[in-house]
Amino acid sequence: MCILEPYVRHPAAPLLAWLAATIAVQFVGWAGLLVLAGALVLAGTAVRRRWWCLVRRARWLLLTLGLILAYATPGEALIDAVWSPTDAGIEAAGLHGLRLGLMLGLLAWLFERLDRTRLVAGLWAAAQPGKAFGVAADRAVVRLALVFDYLEKEPPRGSWRQVLQDHGGDREGPEVIRLDLPPWNSADSRWLAGCGLLLLAVAVLP
Repeated sequence: MCILEPYVRHPAAPLLAWLAATIAVQFVGWAGLLVLAGALVLAGTAVRRRWWCLVRRARWLLLTLGLILAYATPGEALIDAVWSPTDAGIEAAGLHGLRLGLMLGLLAWLFERLDRTRLVAGLWAAAQPGKAFGVAADRAVVRLALVFDYLEKEPPRGSWRQVLQDHGGDREGPEVIRLDLPPWNSADSRWLAGCGLLLLAVAVLP
């Protein structure tokens, strides 16, 4: 994604870049989405493999979203048939499907750059300003880390039966989480600024 990436030390830097890119995906058009998709494809084989796994897990969601948008969006019928989707619906389905797919790709990039320990450390560092507004940052970080962990690891087949047998009971976890948080350095700032400039360039594309 960026030539300075190997020198990035602070885990909050890729986390903030991921957050900014995820928000930007919702507002850019076809050209910007294709540029971001190309950047993710060039991010490495591991990212592409992880991205494919996430898309495969979300395939039914993507298919359902596409069908709903294709048939529920007002417009002209694509072909002269009662069951035909609309032209605007096909365009909306493709656009929103690409956006959702890119969000999964950004998650794959984040998971590839940060293991669970660094992810929790980055979340904790990024959430510290929220304490000034009364946000329970520590609890929020642990819960969000568990959500990311669930998204990253595909549950085994039939695991929902085990959840029902446990009656939703709490599972034991570590009582103490140790965070290794290196200091923020100039390379982190330069890398984050470069990612911001890339997103701004993408935002002006049609």
